[in-house]
Parts: sequence; C-alpha cells; structure tokens
Amino acid sequence: MTADSLPDVQGAPDTRGIDIDEVGIGGLRYPVFFDDGVIEQSGVAEIEVVVGLPADRRGTHMSRMVQAVESYLGRVNPYELHTVFKAVAVLLDTSDLRISLALPVPTRVESPATQNSGYQVHDLALYGRLIDDEFQLTSTVTTDVTTLCPCSKAISDYGAHNQRSRVSLSTHGENDSPYPVQMVDAVQLIRDASSCPVYPVVKRPDERAITMAAYDNPKFVEDLIRDLTSSCRELAVPHDITARNIESIHSHDAVARVSWAARGAEHVSRPTSLDVERS
Repeated sequence: MTADSLPDVQGAPDTRGIDIDEVGIGGLRYPVFFDDGVIEQSGVAEIEVVVGLPADRRGTHMSRMVQAVESYLGRVNPYELHTVFKAVAVLLDTSDLRISLALPVPTRVESPATQNSGYQVHDLALYGRLIDDEFQLTSTVTTDVTTLCPCSKAISDYGAHNQRSRVSLSTHGENDSPYPVQMVDAVQLIRDASSCPVYPVVKRPDERAITMAAYDNPKFVEDLIRDLTSSCRELAVPHDITARNIESIHSHDAVARVSWAARGAEHVSRPTSLDVERS
C-alpha cells in the first residue's frame, strides 16, 4: 500500500472544540553543527518541537517534526533562525511554532598565573517561537563561577567561606535582532560579575591567584546578580538571570533571580531573591 492509500487519522477533524496550546515531540537527541560566527562546534542537541493545534484538528504530524529537524536544524545559526522557523512552519502547516534546543558548548580558558589552557563547558539553550510572522528567541547560557561570602570575610579572624555558583543568563531578541549577546560574551559577562571565575587547569600559582582574587572581591548572591544585570542593562538587552550558590557551610543553597524588560522608561526589575540567614 502507498502512503496516499492509507487513512490519515491525525488529519481528521475533531468536534470537541478544544484548542491545544502545545503538542509535538520532546527529548529528541540529534546531531547539530552550531555556528554563531564565533563558536563553531558539532554536538548532539536535545530538541523539542511543538505547535499550537487548532480545535478542529485531531492531531499533528509528528514524523514531519523529525523531518524538519533533519532538513533545517542540522546547522544552527541563531542569526538565521527566523528564516528557518518560517520554513518549518510551512512544512508543519502551522502559524504557531516553538522549538527549543539545548547542547553543551566548550570554550578554551587560560589559568590566571601559568596560562595553562583547557576547555570549560557551558550549557547553551535556545528557545524560539514564531507566531504568524513574529519571531522571538531566548538564548540561555549557564556556567559556573566562584563567590566568596562578604559576611564570612568581615566576621572572621582569617579566611572566608566560598563556593561554586551556577549562573544562568537568558537574553531575549526578536525578528531581525534575535541574538543580541553572543554566547562567548554572555559567558564573559557572568565571569566578570563573580568573585572569581573557575578554571579547568589550576596549578599551585593559579590556586594562589584565584584564592586571593576571590578574597579581594567578596560577593553575596545578590551582589552577583545586581552586577550582572547592571552590565546587561548598559547593553539595553532584555534579560533574566538566575544565580544559585551551592553553599559550602550551609545545608541549603542561596538563590536569586532578576528580570529586566528593557522597555524605555518602563523598565521593570523583578528581583525574587530568597532571604538567606548569614549567621
């Protein structure tokens, strides 16, 4: 039997009168080549493709979604995703398309004293949505840094507790400006906002330099996100930030979040930092 002679059950009408917000495929792991003009890397991404389904349609054609990934997402350039989404929307016969893609991306980092080089891996997630002809893209970079507690430093005769902090910076673009901050720049913004970056290769001179750099630049989790959002606001880039200190002396983590909409005089900052007892 040919495909044309088989019943198209998904394409049948539905009479229940209920729109579906999102339906599609998730957890698809697929090889991609990421290229934003600075980073060029092959890897395996985890991908989700969903559409809004009108009330009169029984189902969506999920096999076409895998074909769309094969045909249009083998090479991912954030600057070209608006065009890619339009082509996928035509293939899937939808006016409401959402695709998310996540993969680890390494950059080379030199240790501060000995200049030994190694790869540090960051997590990159892209979430795009096309509604009719309007395209929005959120790019999220997550990486680790070091923070040293200002209170611990101030109240101790010597030393201060410090910890690794995991920071996610999401920047938002749209239409012809979908990717306002490149991945390597987002990583650098996060590292610059910390007490000290982390490094893949640390020799004794590096460890000394790192320890003293963090001690000279203590930051609460609130300080970290305030400094990071200040840098992003100077760039006039809408963004969301989440920072999590994986505490070294507490039995809990310290978490802070802030968002900034970059809407001219209507800038809105929505901090939801959790109050953490310092003593």
